[in-house]
Amino acid sequence: MNIVIVESPAKAKTINKYLGSSYEVLASFGHVRDLPAKNGSVDPDANFKMIWEVDPKAAGRLNDIAKSLKNADRLILATDPDREGEAISWHVLEVLKEKRAIKDHKIERVVFNAITKQAVTDAMKNPRQIDGALVDAYMARRALDYLVGFTLSPVLWRKLPGARSAGRVQSVALRLVCDRELEIEKFVAREYWSLIATLLTPRGDAFEARLVGADGKKIQRLDIGTGAEAEDFKKALEAAAYAVTAVDAKPARRNPQAPFTTSTLQQEASRKYGFAPAHTMRIAQRLYEGIDIGGETTGLITYMRTDGVQIDPSAITQARKVIGEDYGNAYVPDAPRQYQAKAKNAQEAHEAIRPTDMSRRPDSMSRKLESDQARLYELIWKRTIASQMESAELERTTVDITAKVGGRTLDLRATGQVVKFDGFLALYQEGRDDEEDEDSRRLPAMSPNDALKRQSLAVTQHFTEPPPRFSEASLVKRMEELGIGRPSTYASILQVLKDRGYVKLEKKRLHGEDKGRVVVAFLESFFARYVEYDFTANLEEQLDRISNNEISWQQVLKDFWTGFIGAVDEIKDLRVAQVLDVLDDMLGQHIYPPRTDGGDIRQCPSCGNGRLNLKAGKFGAFVGCSNYPECRYTRQLAADGEATADRSLGQDPDTGRDVWVKAGRFGPYIQLGEQKDYAEGEKPKRAGIPKGMSPGDVELELALKLLSLPREIGKHPETGEPITAGLGRFGPFVKHEKTYASLEAGDEVFDIGINRAVTLIAEKIAKGPSRRFGADPGRAIGDHPTLGTVTVKGGRYGAYVTAGGVNATIPSDIEKDAITLPQAIALIDERAAKGGGKKPKKAAKPAKAKKAAAKAADGDDAAPKTKKPAAKKAAKPKSESTSKARAAVSSTAKTSPTKAAGAKAPAKKSAGTK
Repeated sequence: MNIVIVESPAKAKTINKYLGSSYEVLASFGHVRDLPAKNGSVDPDANFKMIWEVDPKAAGRLNDIAKSLKNADRLILATDPDREGEAISWHVLEVLKEKRAIKDHKIERVVFNAITKQAVTDAMKNPRQIDGALVDAYMARRALDYLVGFTLSPVLWRKLPGARSAGRVQSVALRLVCDRELEIEKFVAREYWSLIATLLTPRGDAFEARLVGADGKKIQRLDIGTGAEAEDFKKALEAAAYAVTAVDAKPARRNPQAPFTTSTLQQEASRKYGFAPAHTMRIAQRLYEGIDIGGETTGLITYMRTDGVQIDPSAITQARKVIGEDYGNAYVPDAPRQYQAKAKNAQEAHEAIRPTDMSRRPDSMSRKLESDQARLYELIWKRTIASQMESAELERTTVDITAKVGGRTLDLRATGQVVKFDGFLALYQEGRDDEEDEDSRRLPAMSPNDALKRQSLAVTQHFTEPPPRFSEASLVKRMEELGIGRPSTYASILQVLKDRGYVKLEKKRLHGEDKGRVVVAFLESFFARYVEYDFTANLEEQLDRISNNEISWQQVLKDFWTGFIGAVDEIKDLRVAQVLDVLDDMLGQHIYPPRTDGGDIRQCPSCGNGRLNLKAGKFGAFVGCSNYPECRYTRQLAADGEATADRSLGQDPDTGRDVWVKAGRFGPYIQLGEQKDYAEGEKPKRAGIPKGMSPGDVELELALKLLSLPREIGKHPETGEPITAGLGRFGPFVKHEKTYASLEAGDEVFDIGINRAVTLIAEKIAKGPSRRFGADPGRAIGDHPTLGTVTVKGGRYGAYVTAGGVNATIPSDIEKDAITLPQAIALIDERAAKGGGKKPKKAAKPAKAKKAAAKAADGDDAAPKTKKPAAKKAAKPKSESTSKARAAVSSTAKTSPTKAAGAKAPAKKSAGTK
C-alpha cells in the first residue's frame, strides 16, 4: 500500500480516483503545526531555534496517517508545488518521525502543477526528496514574521494604545496606502484651460483638434493657467483661417499580454469583476482542486500561486490549435510566443496560470460552474489563448493644422488610431486601473494644404486632480513592482489591513484610516528602516537566495535581528507623552485642518484658551484639550470624520418601501422601510453589513441581497434536507440540519453553489462537532507570576480569563481567541486589586510582561494560519498599583484623560470596522 498526503480532502478524493486501489490518499487539512503563541518559540540566542506545536485539530488526522502507515510500504508527500507546500510536507514528515511511525518506509516527494490524471500519474513517475532549501526559506520567513510581530506589536500596545498589530510586510503595504493619503492632503489644485476646435474637411467631415502651440512655442497641458489667457486664444481662433500642414500615418503593433501570474490575475479580476484578491484566490483554488465534470472531478486550471509567465510547450501547441479552429490561421503567429517575467524578484518556479485543457471553452463550462467560477475561468482561458495570438496591427495618424490670424500663427493637432487587423484584440483586452487611454477615434481623410472650416470652439476650465487612491488591484501591482511580499501573500495582507481597521475599502478604493495612519507615523518615526520599501524588497531577495541554497537562513535572521532589537531597545524607555508629541507634529496637517475663520488651528473650540494636542485612550489616539480636566473637549483625529446619518439607497421593487443604511448602537445595518410602514407590533426587516465592508460601499443591489438572506442553496444529495446560506453573529455560513460551516468571505454567501456547500458541510463534520453543552474547559495561555495557569473561558455572560480563583471579564474590544498573556495578567491583577478572588502577592512587572508577550503578528504568508492579535485594553488611572499591574497593556495613565474625556469620544469606530 502507498500512502499519499495532500492538503485538502477535495484533492484527496480526486487524486485517489486517479491512482487506484493500491494508493490511499489522505488530507492534512493544510498546515499541521505552527509556532506556539508564546514567548520563546523562536530563540535568537540559540541560533534561532524554533519550537513547533501541533494544531489540536490536526492531531487526530496525524494519528490517522500514522495508523495507515503500519500497513504501507511507501509514503508519498504530494502537497502543493511551492514553498508552503514543501513546508507542509516537511512538517508532516517530522511529526510522523516523532511518533515513530516511520520505520523502513520509502519516503518520496512529488509535485504536480495541475490536478489532472495525466499530471498526477506523471508526477508519481518522477519522485524526489524534500527540498531542504525551500524548507529553510519557509522557516526564515516564518521566523521573521514571528520576531517582528512578537517584538514590535507589544511596543505598539504600550506606546500607542488602540493599535492592533504590526507585521513585516503588512506595515509596508499600509505605508503605501497612508503615503498616498498624505500626497492627496498636500495636493494643491492648479487651474488650467483647454481649447478644442471642431473642424470640417473640404468634404464636410468633422473632427476635433487641440491647441498645442502659439507663436512658435509649444503649449503644454498646464500652460494656459487663467481665463484671461484662454479668452485671448479664443478670440484669435475665432478669427483664424485653418489649413492642414502635415498628415503623418504610421503603422504600429500591439502585442498581447503574458498569461496570468497570481498578481496579474488578482489585478484583472478586481478591475473587470470587482473581486477582492482573497475572493479571487478562493475561486482559483476551487478551479485548481477540481470540478465535477461528467461524473469525474477534474482540475480546470494549473496551480494558482506563481510568478512565472511561461507555459508548457504542449499547452502552447493546444492553444495554437484552438486559435486556428476558432479564429482562422491568420490569427496564429508563425512561431509560438515565449514570455519572461518583468516583476522584481520573480522566481518563475512554476507555469503561469492557464487552463489544464484549452479545448474546454468557457461557453461549454459555464453550465457546470458557479457564477464567479465561470467568470474567472473565462478570464483565465481568454488571457491564455490571447497570449498566443497574432499581434494587433494599428495605424496611428497625426494631423498638424495651422490657424493664421493677422501676423500670428497658432498650432493645433488631431490624433487618431485605426485598427487594421485586430489580432488578439478580437478575444481579449486588458483592463486599466485609471483610464487614460489614447484617442482611438478614426480621423477623416485629409491632405496637406487642405483648407478647413471651424464649426465650433470649446474653451474649458480644468483643475488638476490629486493622485488617485489605490484600488486593491493597483496596490497589488505596486507591491509587485517594488518587490514587496510574494504572490501568495498579497490577498492575506490586504485582508489583514481591512480586518484591523487600518484601511477601509470605499467605492473600490483603499482609504487610510486614522488608526492606520497613526501606526505608520509611529513606525516611520521610530522604526523607519523597517518600513522602507527597498529594505523590505532586499529582504525578500535574501529569502529567495535561501530557497536557491545560496545563503544560510540563520545568517539572514542574525543580520536582521541585530539591528531590529537595537531599534526596539532604543524606544522602550520613551514615555508615551514623548511618542505622542512626535506623532502630533508629524500628523499635524491631517489632524488640524485650516479653520474657516483663519484662527489658530490648535485653539480649543470649547474653552477658547486650551491647546489641542494628540492623546491616547483605550480605543486609540484622539485629540483633546490641554486644560483637561477643567475642559473635557475631545474629538476623533480627522475633524471631518465620516458622517453617520441614515442614508436611503432607493426603493425595494417588491414592496415599494425605502431601503436604508442606518447607524445603530452595535454598528451599521440595512433596514427595509421605516417603523411607520409596518403594522403595530411588526418590526422592520433588518440585515447586518458583512465584516470588513464599509457602509459607503453598500448600494441598493447589495442591500436587497442582504435582506434576502438566509437563502436556500439546494437539497443535500444524501439526506434530501435543505442547505441554506446566511449571515450570522460570527459571519457568513452554510447550514444543513444542525451543522453550521463558516464561509471564507461575505460575498460568497450570495453565490455559493450546492457542490461547494456540500463540501464545506462534509469538512466540518470531518473535523468533529464543536462543544455545545457543559462548562467550557477553557484554553491555557501561560502562567501568572503568582496565581498559576491563566485560562481563557467562555461563560454565560461572555468570555473571561481566570487564574487562581480570580475571574476577569474580557472587554468587548479584545477578541477571546486572540487575547494575549500580558493582557490577561493585567485584567486578572486589576480584578484582584478590586477584591475579586485571591489577591496576588505581587503585581506583574512590565519587564516580565514584556518577556511573556504573546505573538501578535499576522503572518505575511497566506498559508500559515496565525491567531489574530487583539487591541490593548488601556487602564483607567485609578491607583498607582493598578496602573503598574497593567503596564503591559498600556502606559498611558499619566497622559490619557479619564473615561469621561478620553474613552468615549474616540471610541466611535469608523464605518469600515466593527
